[in-house]
Amino acid sequence: MTRVAAIDCGTNSVRLLIADLPDDPERGEPVDVERRMEIVRLGQGVDRTGRLAPEALERTFTAMRGYAKLIVEHGGGGPGARPTDVMPVRVVATSATRDASNREEFVAGVREIFGVDPEVVTGAEEARLSFTGATRGLAALGPEAPYLVVDIGGGSTEFVVGTDTVDGALSVDIGCVRLTERHIRRDPPEERAVEATIADIEAAMDLVEEAVPVREARSLVGLAGSVTTVAGIALGLPEYDSTLIHHSRIPAGTVHEVSARLLASTHEERAAIAVMHPGRVDVIAAGALILDRIVRRYGFAEVVVSEHDILDGIAWSLV
Repeated sequence: MTRVAAIDCGTNSVRLLIADLPDDPERGEPVDVERRMEIVRLGQGVDRTGRLAPEALERTFTAMRGYAKLIVEHGGGGPGARPTDVMPVRVVATSATRDASNREEFVAGVREIFGVDPEVVTGAEEARLSFTGATRGLAALGPEAPYLVVDIGGGSTEFVVGTDTVDGALSVDIGCVRLTERHIRRDPPEERAVEATIADIEAAMDLVEEAVPVREARSLVGLAGSVTTVAGIALGLPEYDSTLIHHSRIPAGTVHEVSARLLASTHEERAAIAVMHPGRVDVIAAGALILDRIVRRYGFAEVVVSEHDILDGIAWSLV
């Protein structure tokens, strides 16, 4: 086994996975050592200004400093050790940093904290990593291939089709933070705001259909916080439980019902939902709507929910 550390810095959250991975994936199972998530809203205002806000950078760096300490502890490092001294580390940054004109400030901060430069990956690489993380071990559970893997993030959504390997992938600029900042000004949103959000989602899916064989997919696999939150609501969980959410299968009709409920809810009503993370309260309606429109457009009977995603793909890339 090899112990590795993967960090995924997205538009809404920064996440850490420290895992022991088998050197031969066919002969062993991965073991999570630490799996953490902090809502930092790095992408605050990026769609409007094209820059990472100073306060957003500081929130992100604060969370990362905590992650760096955990990596050193789990790697057996002593005082003064850096994360890269104790185990392989890969930091991947996605939509918000791709779009930001001042991303060098982010790069310099990450280098100081972890001792390695972040990789501001392309949308295509982001899609491949998400697919790898989500589909490893999925075949044994029965969903029919090919899979359409959909990773709904804060700034972008990745669409990936494949079975053992990727047949086509595209990242499009629809995400729960971006669409909320762009259209949703009132709570609950006005009908015209919902219509404008749907128009953006549908336009993005038009681009996806030109580049990705989505109509060939037999199963829909949904990733990331918007999807897992919808699943937790659909399952009626008294608290967020990743073991129950992982590989749950949510019928299309239930996805429609949850999305409609979230769009009609006030901030206080959404905050009172048992599985809701406080950092998702203001953006979950847009995230659920993205999932709902995907299910409707492609006619899937259900969504298979995965707690494993780009973070797991980053970790596997290190072995």
